[in-house]
Amino acid sequence: MSDYHGVLVLGETENGGIVSITKELLGIGRKLAGELGEELSALLIGSGLETASKEAITWGADRVYLVDNPVLATYNSDCYTAVVAKVCQEVSPSVFLMGQTSMGRDIAPRVAARLKASLSTDCIELRIAPDSKRLIQTRPVYGGNAVAVVVPKAYPQMATIRAKSMSPLGPDSSRQGKVIPVDVRADSLIGKGKLANRVKEEVAGIKLEDAKVIVAGGAGLGGPEGFKLVEELAKILGGAVGATRIPCEEGWVPTSFQIGQTGKIVTPDLYIAVAISGAQQHIAGCLGSKCIVAINRDPEAYMLKAADFGVVGNYEQALPALIKKCRELVS
Repeated sequence: MSDYHGVLVLGETENGGIVSITKELLGIGRKLAGELGEELSALLIGSGLETASKEAITWGADRVYLVDNPVLATYNSDCYTAVVAKVCQEVSPSVFLMGQTSMGRDIAPRVAARLKASLSTDCIELRIAPDSKRLIQTRPVYGGNAVAVVVPKAYPQMATIRAKSMSPLGPDSSRQGKVIPVDVRADSLIGKGKLANRVKEEVAGIKLEDAKVIVAGGAGLGGPEGFKLVEELAKILGGAVGATRIPCEEGWVPTSFQIGQTGKIVTPDLYIAVAISGAQQHIAGCLGSKCIVAINRDPEAYMLKAADFGVVGNYEQALPALIKKCRELVS
């Protein structure tokens, strides 16, 4: 539609800089903007984001809409929804992208409702139709057993993007762009909810989202003791430890380890699933892995069927043998 122009991405920041999902959004945003023949913009919300603004331009943005206010230093759903909706109403992007992250999943439906926009979540591929200039969105459905191709009717065309499904372009320090400060009314920064407490969990080693190798354990491990072997193998391979829902709920491992539809979506080069039956919710979280290896004593376990390689046997026998062999290979 003639009233809507360009591509806008909602960036996420940490410690004053943009995070990996923002770089991925700018990468696909740059591609879509090229197909439309229009500009790519980024929206950054928070406090003390001067460095992040420069980074967004370096990673592909033509312009950055900056909402910098101390009140916004901590994420608040009501405030961020109001700010995002306001900027979208003023900018009128043809395409608006967010990450399929905790923040994106929280506010994307709220913003779409306010704008009466279309929204597809957890997309793994995006492209512009040459004739209609519509955004063609591809997303997994039925627990990853099929994909749906969605063509939106309403503008702006909104989508949340699965992490690691799209590649960033890489930084270009010579890129020039414009930073546009956005003023927001003080009353729009008063949310109905109030943050009572924030707990920052210390994560040792590699983050799940960034790991090239993940060794994940399931309920079949029987308890926290079983994760010692999982952790040992992950350490040898230079990877991270993951888990299914039950081990996290039982307190065997931190909840931040959970992989699946209600946890984290991961796409490592190697995913080793130990004593995991393979519920659809979990498969959806790891199906994007380049290679899946499953270890399970049940030959009918769905995880074995979804895997590229499988070992039928008790993990207490299989893991020590695998650990021994891996030690020999890396030594």
